Amino acid sequence: MGRLTAIVLGSAAGGAFPQWNCRCPVCALAWAGDKRVRARTQAGIAVSAGDGRWTLINASPDLGAQIRGTRALHPQGALRSSPIDAVVLTGAEIDQIAGLLSLRESTPFTLYATPASHAAVAANAMFGAMGAMARRAVNPGERFMLAGGIEASLFMVPGKLPLYLEGEAPKTDVESAANVGIELSHNGARLVFVPGAAGVTEAMRARLARADVVLFDGTLFTDDEMLKSGTGTKTGRRMGHMPVDGEGGSLQALQGFRARRIFIHINNTNPMLIDGSPERRKVEAVGWQVAEDGMEIVL
Repeated sequence: MGRLTAIVLGSAAGGAFPQWNCRCPVCALAWAGDKRVRARTQAGIAVSAGDGRWTLINASPDLGAQIRGTRALHPQGALRSSPIDAVVLTGAEIDQIAGLLSLRESTPFTLYATPASHAAVAANAMFGAMGAMARRAVNPGERFMLAGGIEASLFMVPGKLPLYLEGEAPKTDVESAANVGIELSHNGARLVFVPGAAGVTEAMRARLARADVVLFDGTLFTDDEMLKSGTGTKTGRRMGHMPVDGEGGSLQALQGFRARRIFIHINNTNPMLIDGSPERRKVEAVGWQVAEDGMEIVL
């Protein structure tokens, strides 16, 4: 049996990096071709146990380009075929589901998601074009099997409803099936992927403590980052994302784990994207890595 392998298809938050309409200090470096920063597409990973079949975790708007840039996901064999066996959603934000439309050309695959995320997809008539997509609802805590004998389980993470569903007074740190993480295990190896988290509960800590690799929400370095940069009017916590640094941030909340820890879903304003920046040095000094597109993780 093969080893559990994950490929980072995209490592940026919604809008990618550099964001198409942004000249914040970090994006400006990218537009200028500064070698200290590298372009990143919107967050998602692909996982396999070595049998040639792959499962995508989330389907970003950049999925078509991500597939073309990842040799393991190229079609092989039959005239119309794909090694992509399934997609699992951790939520129904635009940057998690829009890429499903890139998979609409009649090759079968299974979409796994919570009932809440399935309902959000079903409510959009465009996804009615996905005739070859089988839909399977999975409740948080329910174990299910993916291609190659990978065991998966979704678990609730403090967060909020997708932006287009949140309403006037959203609750931003509620545990619900609308925002989940995923734990993947195979041959004793465990990987946990949490692209959006407003906080870390004791149940999450216990789950992360037994993981070998944790890919965790690195959206903003500081809670007020977008306010200070003039790029937005919301704090990170208002958007459902705990900051990396500061009181109650992920550096503080996730100390002491044995797992390889990697930040993913990184906003274009986050100075952690800059090689050698004080922010990058700070996270690396305590054992964290910053995900890059194409990063391969073998457990």
